Amino acid sequence: MTVAERFLKYVSYETTSDETTGVCPSTPGQKVLGAALVEEMKAMGIADAYMDEHGYVYGTVPGEGPVIGLIAHMDTAPDCSGKDIKTRIVHYEGGDIVLNEEKNILMSPVDYPSLKHNEGKHLIVTDGTTLLGADDKAGVAAILTVAQELLTEGGKHATLRIGFTPDEEIGSGADLFNVKDFGAEYAYTVDGGGLGELEYENFNAASALVTVHGRNVHPGSAKNIMINSQHIAMEFASMLPVQSKPEFTAGYDGFAHLCEMHGEVERSTLEYIIRDHDRESFERRKADFVRICQYLNERYGEGTVELKLKDSYFNMKEKILPVMHIVDRAKAAMERAGVKAKVVPIRGGTDGARLSYMGLPCPNLFTGGENFHGRFEYIPIEDMEACVRTLKCILTEPELF
Repeated sequence: MTVAERFLKYVSYETTSDETTGVCPSTPGQKVLGAALVEEMKAMGIADAYMDEHGYVYGTVPGEGPVIGLIAHMDTAPDCSGKDIKTRIVHYEGGDIVLNEEKNILMSPVDYPSLKHNEGKHLIVTDGTTLLGADDKAGVAAILTVAQELLTEGGKHATLRIGFTPDEEIGSGADLFNVKDFGAEYAYTVDGGGLGELEYENFNAASALVTVHGRNVHPGSAKNIMINSQHIAMEFASMLPVQSKPEFTAGYDGFAHLCEMHGEVERSTLEYIIRDHDRESFERRKADFVRICQYLNERYGEGTVELKLKDSYFNMKEKILPVMHIVDRAKAAMERAGVKAKVVPIRGGTDGARLSYMGLPCPNLFTGGENFHGRFEYIPIEDMEACVRTLKCILTEPELF
């Protein structure tokens, strides 16, 4: 199978993760795909392929030299439906793409400028009602295509350790990953976006739950008695730096993002994620939340505002800098594969961030996908093929032997 054929097969499996279930994997469809991947791996000659009880899939392509891992995740984001994905291939020659004529759903280069860089390529798109699943089934497809080529063609290559994880999209992909048994010296997550992206810096990340307690009485007799939690919640939000919102940031800029809010007079909640590449700035952002809560409690009474802060993951850069040769190896592999490397910071996180802190240094490589987590997600077939070439060059670099 080609990488595109594999990808189209994998996206037919519904594997949307769900952070509310409290189990691993969080949804049964992920194990269904995992079992299918194990069968495929065994059929191509990966004798030790297996899926553990938590839905993690592992396997080995024996070789020489170092043991290098390639990792991708099987789940898709809960931000958008991943059920009954309808795909088609468009030879893109510019202008708008009609994804769904009946519903008048168009994808325009005005709204999605990345299209301008992909003219002349063959794009896999949806019908505009679901996400596509390139994040990260494109990574799964690329890894298994490389494995198949190594097994078929022979020749010198590093030992390849394969790992497919569940629940990356809900931040749990590395929770039960068996780093010790995986046995790789280092690895790459194949979970990036546009052509040539190479990432070894990601956000430091935390979550914040702000709960505001009020007091309700009849509004006709509310003077000096009522405490409307919703107004205090809005006051809290207004005290955060105005420009530190995702819609005003890019590159290395950090932010505090209000993801969800609920409220009535007696109780309101604000759910935030806090992100910053710089650790000191990250700590200052968290301190802002503490400071604002203290101020509001002084103003309205102790216990009016409660704050729960929780760190999620940290910038992998700290763990990659001592082993920068693995980043240089990826750059050299891209050059051999005819791809221009673009070293960019991840404005998010990957399994690789947490795995790096678990002892497995793990930069992130492109798949070619664009517009992840939404109805306008797409991926050029040519860029998936470039990903395959890059991975193969990493594993066959002459300096490894």
